[in-house]
Amino acid sequence: MYKTILVPHGGTEGGDLALEHAIFAAREDSKIIIFHIVEAIQAPPSFALSSSEREDLLKSIDEANEEMRKDMEKRMKKAAEKCKDGGIKVEIKVEIGDAAERILDFVEKNKVDLIVMSKRRKLKGMKRLLSLGSVSRKVVENITCPVTLIDAEKAGKK
Repeated sequence: MYKTILVPHGGTEGGDLALEHAIFAAREDSKIIIFHIVEAIQAPPSFALSSSEREDLLKSIDEANEEMRKDMEKRMKKAAEKCKDGGIKVEIKVEIGDAAERILDFVEKNKVDLIVMSKRRKLKGMKRLLSLGSVSRKVVENITCPVTLIDAEKAGKK
């Protein structure tokens, strides 16, 4: 039923739990895409700096962002082993940017049949839906494929 399953993974226990659910939903011919978005370090105001100081600062920030991306890529490769152990094809994508925007853009440009992602919030009933985290809320409100939200709070209770 689900050929391509996208798992936005924040590098957390909740992300690991979402990946476990995606593996459970996958079939032999499915592919899971583990997608991590590094929230970029933003440049501080630099109006008091000279142009060379500003360039050095921006270069340092870009290097730090790229280093975080590479580190998360290594961590996501470890998570991908769970898929390989289950005989499921897996792909890893690690990008820098706004998480919700990158997820929505990826889904728009690729054929995704299911998104499995974790959420954080302890509220009950209608308040729970209205208080989703900003990333999960934006995804749920702007996507046309099915989305399974995994409660990250329960991840540590297993």
